[in-house]
Amino acid sequence: MQKLIVDKKFDNKKLSDFLYSNFNGLTKNTLYKAFRKKDIRINDVKINEDMVVHVNDFVTVYIVDDLLYKNIDIEKVYEDDNILVVNKPDKIEVVGENSLTSFLNEEYAFVSPCHRLDRNTKGLVLFAKTEDALNILLEKFKNKEIEKHYLAKVYGIPAISHQLLTAYLFKDNKKSMVYISDVPKKGYVKIETSFTVLEKNLKENYSILDVELHTGKTHQIRAHLAHIGYPIIGDGKYGINEINKKFGCKTQELYSYSLKFNFKTDAGILNYLNGKTLLNKRLSLPKSK
Repeated sequence: MQKLIVDKKFDNKKLSDFLYSNFNGLTKNTLYKAFRKKDIRINDVKINEDMVVHVNDFVTVYIVDDLLYKNIDIEKVYEDDNILVVNKPDKIEVVGENSLTSFLNEEYAFVSPCHRLDRNTKGLVLFAKTEDALNILLEKFKNKEIEKHYLAKVYGIPAISHQLLTAYLFKDNKKSMVYISDVPKKGYVKIETSFTVLEKNLKENYSILDVELHTGKTHQIRAHLAHIGYPIIGDGKYGINEINKKFGCKTQELYSYSLKFNFKTDAGILNYLNGKTLLNKRLSLPKSK
């Protein structure tokens, strides 16, 4: 049995969405079998169908843990006494219950993420293994002394092969969405995203982009590229459903593949990392065309 409280993120959303987010091993078949057997309760009331939940609803799930959770094979890309870099799979949050961090906490006395990826974005995540390392790395990210590069498969082919994009982003917490403006507005923060075209497929009308984050805001890459007319294929929130179906993609084709340490100031116990680049070797970079 598992007991959960609905947070603001899932207010007025389907119960199934809330449960899938919390239980990485839950399948549609298992869930609907539980509905039929009335093995799920909302505020102690048995239910037999998918319902809308609201913030602070109390959800009780009478499903065995073996059907709720799956074992996650976390690939370690790099590790030393101070840091750990892992290759995050999709369908898992970086922090929270049943997250990448919670799984790593079962192995390490201390491990804390220095940045985050969206739930369905795969790739490199940097963790600190000590408090001192965490404080240094957070400061380095803040001062833009660590480069983060992503591979994105987008619909369309940019006319310019390399571009630095500047815009303004507003985060709507109620809708779990962000909005982009080309001009400053109240409540919007400035963002910068650059991309380089690595591959063009004229027949299928898609491109592979190397994307660098200069500011790290929620959904920045996904929303920014969609805003300029090149949505990431597979993105169900900012993409185009018809295009996603055409390519058979259910999650965004976005991968964190490179972390480079470019320290401009003293990094204390982490000075040995300066100039080092860590790559996701599972991804083979296409050649520029």
